[in-house]
Amino acid sequence: MSVTIYHNPDCGTSRNTLAMIRQSGVEPAVIEYLKTPPDRATVTRLIRDAGLTVREALRKKDTPFDELGLADPTRTDDDLLDAIAEHPILLNRPFVVTPRGTRLCRPSEVVLDILENPEIGPFTKEDGEVIINAEGSRLV
Repeated sequence: MSVTIYHNPDCGTSRNTLAMIRQSGVEPAVIEYLKTPPDRATVTRLIRDAGLTVREALRKKDTPFDELGLADPTRTDDDLLDAIAEHPILLNRPFVVTPRGTRLCRPSEVVLDILENPEIGPFTKEDGEVIINAEGSRLV
């Protein structure tokens, strides 16, 4: 199965998502999108395929979102995509692409919905939140 994650190793949600993918038995293509930003067409496709608007795909926390005035409702999708191209940190993460779909995996357990093998066994997030218990039941 071909899986790609647009990953930020400094992000706990992204690390948890990557760990669930690996625990499912898949070694994904890992694109550290801050080091290798996807081009505009890829960003547009990720957002569209995930069923989001460009505005919904923006990250606000710890980004130049406010200083760039991106909350202004008159800012167009093109304006927002230009901002993402200039500041890739504005693209929320992690986006994951599998044969079963594309999702912005926030929270990280959303990835289970698009893995071919979502029965990954027990899983606890870095912060201690149990996602799948010892009996294999998804708790979230």
